[in-house]
Amino acid sequence: MTSGQTITIMLNADDEYREIREAIRDLCRQFPDEYFRAIDAQRAYPEAFVAALIGAGWLSAIVPEEYGGSGLGLTAASVIMEEINRCGGNAAAVHGQMYNMGTLMRNGSAAQKARYLPDIAAGKLRIQSMAVTEPTTGSDTTRIRTTAVKRDGRYVVNGQKVWISRIQHSDLMILLARTTPLAEVTRKSAGMSIFIVDLHDALGNGLSVRPIANMVNHETNELFFDNLEIPAENLIGEEGQGFRYLLDGLNAERTLIAAECIGDGYWFIERATRYANERVVFDRPIGQNQGVQFPIAEAFIEVEAANLMRFKACALFDGQQPCGAEANMAKYLAAKASWEAANVCLQTHGGFGFATEYDIERKFRETRLYQVAPISTNLIFSYVAEHLLGLPRSF
Repeated sequence: MTSGQTITIMLNADDEYREIREAIRDLCRQFPDEYFRAIDAQRAYPEAFVAALIGAGWLSAIVPEEYGGSGLGLTAASVIMEEINRCGGNAAAVHGQMYNMGTLMRNGSAAQKARYLPDIAAGKLRIQSMAVTEPTTGSDTTRIRTTAVKRDGRYVVNGQKVWISRIQHSDLMILLARTTPLAEVTRKSAGMSIFIVDLHDALGNGLSVRPIANMVNHETNELFFDNLEIPAENLIGEEGQGFRYLLDGLNAERTLIAAECIGDGYWFIERATRYANERVVFDRPIGQNQGVQFPIAEAFIEVEAANLMRFKACALFDGQQPCGAEANMAKYLAAKASWEAANVCLQTHGGFGFATEYDIERKFRETRLYQVAPISTNLIFSYVAEHLLGLPRSF
């Protein structure tokens, strides 16, 4: 894909995906602010909303048509995620389905795709979880300690994972584990493998789960593996190549998160603009004051700029081109823009912004997460410095 083609895709993205946007907005009207406000207050999972998305086929959008999906690309998936957040929802409840499927579709065997993808497309299976992060390693993925040892046609897994989301609302999980000890590999990114874990078989049979209460209503957990047995046929791709396969999923994840942040950013800007036009103080709308309107305008500019990088990353991914730098930069720009828009929106509303009935404090908490996850801002800086600017590796 040439840069000219990439630019054309970015410029035409809104027109090309208008029908998807309108369809998601129609669906989201059935789940207004009150619905997500109640879900947040109850610390519950938006099951009815997720079921509606599945029933309408939106969570199988990127599954190839031969397996019952729509055969759309990451660009379309990102529009779906963006619109959920732009309508006031939280796509974190479902985004794992999109990027986890990508790992399976790009690197799984024909037998694995035939086994899982039709049921995923039909809404019978959910693949919402990916287990990578560990308590002692954090973002230093190459030093994970969870091991998978092959024994009698099965892999036996021992170790621990943390911040693993949606376990209680998923049927399948993507797992990264070491199949060759770090001390025995020539490259530290070698010797790791990716597996599909059937959670119904695993829970209580070597896998235990401990939920983690946190600032956001983002169901996440700590996992403990104690001699969990996984069939050898659940290995994705070649043994020892898991880190390379993982990168496909991570690039998709970061790009989708960028789209969600862009949706949040537009939501905050729309709410701030509306309130600034309606709120009258000293006999004039507060939006007439440059001290109020300029920060909103600046936030809008930042979101628009981040949006372009999102579409560039999507276009490269869909064109089977390297997109690690663009995915990282899109995530950074979008997360930064959404957080700035959140602050502007809260400041515009003043004290009312802290009231739950305005939904700003909920969205404020939700979008703050993406300054930290799924990759921290400082790691993105390190990536750009080393891989794009040729600066020495900093860690």
